[in-house]
Amino acid sequence: KDSSLTRKTSGCRELFLLLDAQYSLRDMYSARDQVENQSWLEEIRTAAAALDLNTETQTVAEDLFLSQTPDNDRSKRVIAAASLYAGALITGSERSQSAVADAMSVTRLSVQKHWKGVLKTAGFQPPSW
Repeated sequence: KDSSLTRKTSGCRELFLLLDAQYSLRDMYSARDQVENQSWLEEIRTAAAALDLNTETQTVAEDLFLSQTPDNDRSKRVIAAASLYAGALITGSERSQSAVADAMSVTRLSVQKHWKGVLKTAGFQPPSW
């Protein structure tokens, strides 16, 4: 019984930390960032719809992307894809790296190489796997 309660308490604490981190992401970018990257946000929305991901996942992915948007346009598609994959993991709507890569028109290796960095830069502790 005690271990079950500990697990539930720990799970709630992790959820609160996730929610807190998600909302603090919005403090990491400006409205100007949103305007300047509108086309990339639309790419994330289109891919999220193609992957049948919910609005929460799409919003988290957009927040992740905007909190670390690269200056180089060539890198933006990869970071957008990695943000979508990471957002799906955070919200429990997991999709395969290949599916996200296909929806965002990048390679699976690009998603694999960058999603943990997206999480880490946003203040999350990426898993060790």
